[in-house]
Amino acid sequence: MDDRGESFVAVRRISQGFERGNSSTCHSTSEVIAGSTAWLGRGLSCVCAQGSDIDARPSFDLTPAQEECLQRLQNRIDVAYDSSIPEHQEALQALWKAAFPVEELHGLISEQWKEMGWQGKDPSTDFRGAGFISLENLLYFARNFPRSFQDLLQKQEGDRALWEYPFAVAGVNITFMLIQMLDLEALKPRNIVGATFLKFLAENESAFDLLYCITFKLMDHQWLAMQASYMDFNTVMKSTRRQIERELLQENIKQLEDLPSYRLLNQ
Repeated sequence: MDDRGESFVAVRRISQGFERGNSSTCHSTSEVIAGSTAWLGRGLSCVCAQGSDIDARPSFDLTPAQEECLQRLQNRIDVAYDSSIPEHQEALQALWKAAFPVEELHGLISEQWKEMGWQGKDPSTDFRGAGFISLENLLYFARNFPRSFQDLLQKQEGDRALWEYPFAVAGVNITFMLIQMLDLEALKPRNIVGATFLKFLAENESAFDLLYCITFKLMDHQWLAMQASYMDFNTVMKSTRRQIERELLQENIKQLEDLPSYRLLNQ
């Protein structure tokens, strides 16, 4: 997930009703196309760094509890994915098992990974943009909202475009976008959205992971509403960011479950 725009993945939808292994789950098959156009590579990796509609503010004072929670989250953000670490290998294998429970994975480097929407046969190359936490986010999504996870993975909802966004790469982009939007790499948040989020984080250690799930589902919802195709990914991500920012700043939001977009999630 670097900024050089060297490669892209687009997923072409082909048919409905494909059975994986002995599973009767109905979903569409897909054809994964790789290429080397800079504009789409940039669209899938750099949209999150775009400016926000909400102006930067001076840093906000934090309570000791908020500082502690922010530090723990920053420690997670600082962990790069390392394919030589057993814990990271196990997490990647667990993600496959959650995504395709009846299909055996043939290796951590395999053409099978393209079925999930990674850019190549080695997912580790796509984690460079957001690190190990982007894998943790996907796992949290799969384990806590399995229906929504499968709906997005299999593109089961709505009237879809012929060329769809790649699920896994989109997930890494969402992690990166949220880190930027919430200003999580600063010593203190420098915008009101980041400061507001830390109030939720102090109450819920999994707030970042939960916000990730909400944002991913909202992105797909907006994708369908905008009748988007892969060329529109950048636009959809910007729209998703603006909507999440607006919802976080609503006065009646006491916890992330109060966000209007939370209702899009299926358990």
